[in-house]
Amino acid sequence: MKYQNPEEAVKLIESNHSVFIHSAAATPRELVKAMSNRSSEIKNVKVYSMHTEWEAPYGDAEHAESFDINAFFVGANIRKAINEGRAAYVPMFLSEIPKAFRSGLVPLDVALISVSPPDKNGYCSMGVSCDISRAAVEKASIIIAEVNPHMPVVMGDGVIHISEITAYVDVDYPIYAQQLKEPTEIELAIGRNVAALVEDGATLQMGIGGIPNAVLQCLTNHKNLGIHTEMFSDGVVPLFEKGIINNREKKSHPGAIVSSFSIGSKKLYDFLDHNPLVRMLDIEYVNDPVTISKNPKVTAINSAIEVDIFGQVCADSIGTRQYSGVGGQVDFMRGAALSKGGKPIIAIPSVTNKGISRIVSLLKPGASVVTTRAHVHYVATEYGVAYLHGKNLRDRAKELIRIAHPDHQEQIEKEAFSIFKSI
Repeated sequence: MKYQNPEEAVKLIESNHSVFIHSAAATPRELVKAMSNRSSEIKNVKVYSMHTEWEAPYGDAEHAESFDINAFFVGANIRKAINEGRAAYVPMFLSEIPKAFRSGLVPLDVALISVSPPDKNGYCSMGVSCDISRAAVEKASIIIAEVNPHMPVVMGDGVIHISEITAYVDVDYPIYAQQLKEPTEIELAIGRNVAALVEDGATLQMGIGGIPNAVLQCLTNHKNLGIHTEMFSDGVVPLFEKGIINNREKKSHPGAIVSSFSIGSKKLYDFLDHNPLVRMLDIEYVNDPVTISKNPKVTAINSAIEVDIFGQVCADSIGTRQYSGVGGQVDFMRGAALSKGGKPIIAIPSVTNKGISRIVSLLKPGASVVTTRAHVHYVATEYGVAYLHGKNLRDRAKELIRIAHPDHQEQIEKEAFSIFKSI
């Protein structure tokens, strides 16, 4: 049923409903605002989401009695609410969240989504976000959609017929866009170190941000690269246009870029629109380590907040303060390790913007271990690459101290000696 405005459509949400919000750049901005504005009329509405963009007003203090917020990933728009106790983080591998929806472990009543206008056969595209959203749409009994002409039509699993949508409103605003900054000198140095590990014919997984962008900029002399990744951004496009990324050597979906969601600029969204060589697929499939491992030389490039001298990776919290989420890091670290010739890589600057070492003797109290020491193979900083796989704890410490910032190496070595009694 078509509604004139979002305020009318969200009246389908009732107290005690569980509501899912479409992910990332597909976040339906106007529906989210309208739902938040109903806080005086509804109570105990459970809100589930992965990473979302735009503002998240339902997390404001004034709405605390109305919304029980459960975030599978903590972005900037909900971080304050999480750390002030008005919202809660749910640690779960991205590959397992669709199972939680489909099994009823996390029941859903309503899905708020954003789609392209229906084609001549009535089919809409969920565009830049298939991820966990496909499963949410399957299980929610009420689907409320923004139909937005700015949403690109992307091939893959994110297809829904207009007849399956309970209520929709027409909107006309550019979906969330993010322009990547040019990499810093430190990021480029890390990019060069990581790029040296990438072999011709490799299948890449990378995220968004300065380091993944820098790595991609350093791959201009490579050949026959492929993409199988949970998400990607603008940095992939120039390499695709130059034929460096051609996906020829992939065993799974040869010739096509496989992803689950995408965030970037309008140029990226134009690249995605009706592109038969891009597939946005269900994240239960994309992030399955067995699926990942079928491709050759999977090179998984992920980041972290800190890494200790044992090789434990904290990627989602600063001590007890929740910063982001487990995401798909472990899915791809394991998938890359299982791939023939695969390389799981953690890539980080050696220090924070405040000069604090990211390589530490012990993780901060309360810090969560996202990737265990048994999963970690490579750790890269601007000072080099440490290879940890198969090494004992003392040798791991030596390798990591070697790529730590020189200003911190002596202190970390002293702390390592007190732990291992030799180094």
